[in-house]
This record gives sequence, C-alpha cells and structure tokens, in this order.
Amino acid sequence: MALKRSEQALFAREAIRTFQPDHPPRLVEVSVLNPHARRIAEQFNKNVLSPRLLSGLFGLGEFAVLLIIAITIFSAYGRLADAPLALPLSGLAIATLALLHGYEPSQLRSQRRQPVRVALAMVAGIAATVPCAAWTGSLDAPLGACLLTYAAVSIGALTLGRRILARRIRHWSRTGRLERRVVLVGGGGAAEQFIRQLDAVPDSDIRICGIFDDRDGDRSPPLVAGYPKLGTIAELTEFARIAKIDMLVVTLPLSAEKRILTILKSLWVLPLDIRISALSQNLRFRSRSYSYMGDVPMLDVMDRPIADWNQVAKRGFDLVFGIAALIAVAPIMVVTAIAIKLDTPGPVFFRQKRHGFNNEEILVWKFRSLRHDMADPTARKLVTKGDPRVTRVGRFIRRSSIDELPQLFNVLIGNLSLVGPRPHAVHAQSSTQVTFTEIVDGYFGRHKVKPGITGYAQLKGWRGEIDDDVKLQKRFEHDLFYIENWSLLLDLYILFATPYSLLNPKGAY
Repeated sequence: MALKRSEQALFAREAIRTFQPDHPPRLVEVSVLNPHARRIAEQFNKNVLSPRLLSGLFGLGEFAVLLIIAITIFSAYGRLADAPLALPLSGLAIATLALLHGYEPSQLRSQRRQPVRVALAMVAGIAATVPCAAWTGSLDAPLGACLLTYAAVSIGALTLGRRILARRIRHWSRTGRLERRVVLVGGGGAAEQFIRQLDAVPDSDIRICGIFDDRDGDRSPPLVAGYPKLGTIAELTEFARIAKIDMLVVTLPLSAEKRILTILKSLWVLPLDIRISALSQNLRFRSRSYSYMGDVPMLDVMDRPIADWNQVAKRGFDLVFGIAALIAVAPIMVVTAIAIKLDTPGPVFFRQKRHGFNNEEILVWKFRSLRHDMADPTARKLVTKGDPRVTRVGRFIRRSSIDELPQLFNVLIGNLSLVGPRPHAVHAQSSTQVTFTEIVDGYFGRHKVKPGITGYAQLKGWRGEIDDDVKLQKRFEHDLFYIENWSLLLDLYILFATPYSLLNPKGAY
C-alpha cells in the first residue's frame, strides 16, 4: 500500500472529521499545566533561528558572493562589457546547488562532499553560460580564461564559506540558538526506539523538549531514554502555547489507529508540524511518501500553514500595505476621532482582549462606537440591530467598518495581520448566550495563523451578529479554507476586494 503526500493529508483531515462527535459539541476541557512542565515550557519560550530560514539566507549570501566575484574578475580581465553574464552565471550555479540538495539543513551541517557539490554547480553554470556568450559573439580565449578563473575562485570561496558555516551551525546547535524543537506524544518502547535512533545522528539540530502521554506504568514510564514525561495530552495543548515548539511527533504504532486519530483530533488546532514516526511500522509506503528526521522516516500528517519564508513574506506584505493604508486613511481617522469626541463623552478609542495567534490574548484597538458607560469589553452581549448602546457616530462607523481602522496600528506592532481570520473577543458569546467554543468543535483551529483586519469569511458575507449557530459555523469553515489555501495572491485578492464587499453592510449594526 502506498499513499502520496496529498493523499496522506486528505486521509488525516478525513480521519479527524470521522471522530467529530455526533452530539452537540462540548467545551473542550483545558488542563492546567503542572509546575514542572511549565518551567520547562518557559525555558523554550524564546524564538530561535529556523534551520530552513538560515539555509535560505545563506543561499542569498552565496548568490551575492558569486556576483561580486564574477564582476571583479570580469573587470580584472578588462571584460566589463561581458559583466551581464555574471547574473545567469551566478544564478545557474545557485540553482544547481539547490537541485543537488546543497541547501538542505542536514547538508549544510556536513563538511563532506562540499567541494564536489560546489564544483558541479560551477560546471553547470559555465556550461550554460558559454552558449549565451557564443550567441552574443563574445566567446573567445580571454573570456574562457576569465570563466576558468571565476570557477576556481568561486569553488574556493564557497567551499571555505560552507566549512565555516558548518562549524557555526554545530556551535549554534549546542548553545540552543539553532534548533528544531520537538515534543513526543506517546511514551514507552516506541518512544525510546525513536529517541535512540535520533541520538545516533551526528550533530542533529533536533531538540526533544519532553514527552506527553495519558498512559502510566510500564507502557509509559516517567523517564524514557533520559527524557521526562511532562504530562498528559490535555496538558500538551497548554505547553505548546507557552513554548516555541516546531513539531509534534506521535510515537505510537499505526495499529493503534483509534488512539492516534483521537490524539490528532485534540492537537490539530495547534500551529505545528505533526508527524507520525514510521520507524517501527510493519506497513511500508513508497520512500518518497516519507519525510526524514535524520535517518528516521516520518509520515507527514499536518504542516504549519505559514512558516519560515512564507512567514517572512506575509510580514513584509503586512508592513508594506499596512503603512500605505495607514497613510491613505489618516484623514478619515482624524475626522472620525473628532466626530466621536463631539458626539458623546468618553475616550476616542476602545481596547478589547481578543484571541490572537496560537490562542494568545492580545489587545485590539477600535474606534469607540458604544456609549462609554455601556461599554462591554468582554463582549458578553453582542451588538444587535437597533442596539441602544450604539452612538449616532458609532452606527455609521460600524456599518462602514471605519471603527476597525485603528487596528492598522496592531498590524504594525505585529499581533494582527491585514488578512486573516477575524479576532473574536476572549469570552465571545452568540446572541443565545452560548460561547463560541461550545458552538464549534475545534474552534481554536482558526488561531493557527495570525488574525486579520479583514478575512475570507468577511469577504463572503459572514460578518456581524451571531444570532444563529450556523453563521458561526460558516465563518469557521471559511476561516479554515483560508488557512489551508493561504498564499500572497489570496491575501491580495481579499485585501483589494474588501472595499467592494463593504458596500453591502448586511449584518453590521
């Protein structure tokens, strides 16, 4: 039996849906983290440099070095007219290194075969550049000497740089500045075998932070291969919200299907990579169906929606368009602030605690739209049509969404994005006084990405009062669609389509 990666992901999603309860969803029990586990979680609270982010930065650095070497050598040979060849020459060399897996974190840690890999990249770059030079009529003996000199200098420079980087990576791994943090789910013999196999990998960047398991006794002892069991799976959810964890690895046999699926149903809401160890499984897939942690085969179940370079790109998107939007709407914000101050007594702005990324509580800014003496910072009572708490100015700015504009400051601070699931108040309830977590099973899954000022659900009309459970369910489904299909193009579409959607203020009171 062999599953492709796309099929594995589909299998995981369908499996989670299979275990959705038939009865109305209950509020998920939150387990208080024990003091020992909390101390360890706080030790892992600081951000570290991602190995994949480092490899990408190093690739950009090598491209710049190759460009400088090429231009310098062309200049030394008096061939500045051929300097434009430096761009395809360097670009093809870097592309070849990437095809040879030269930027895989595991390869950058190793000093072996670096000169061979770099030499092959240089040969590929020159081989592709020579026809271009011949086509332009600039190919001659001096240019050939120039290219050979470039190749020799580049091989030496890149090999030296990679040796230095390999040593620095080992040092950063030992000091905890560069690592991938992993939590194991499931103790006992399977977890011990996984740890022993991983420990056999030299200079690994994997840091096992602990083990969580609901079982006790021989099946899950308090210490496995030197790593402590920190608590139950319910406690793991809180642990992952405090510690900066990269991956969860389920070390249970696939024969424990029901237990694995129950675990996945509890943990899929976390913004982490989730893997199942395939080390001791009798069931074997095609080799390309696995990812690897060192030499340990893993079945990919879920990936973080926005990670590494995608995270950098989205943050850049927010800063560029956020600053531009703030400049564009500044006059509207000034006029709105004056109108609020003249309309009713009280502050211009209103701050409210809402759920942010990974269920973190954040303070969100809005223009005040309710009477100050009737403010409801906990959102225990939703605003309804004709609500007497809404001021005259507030009614207009709520219908036009002008009250949301101060959240551009949240975007610049970094706890909101321009586009994402709308952040709900921490204790938000529907008009029937039922909390959102009771209405939608897996509600916290919408917090796997940073919340936004506007979102896909709002674009499709699911905004405003929650007077029907179906409305929240539809909003949740649209949020999950956005998370699973995120791209910068999707963000652009939502951002520029939002003003048109505001022409229909249905549901905004």
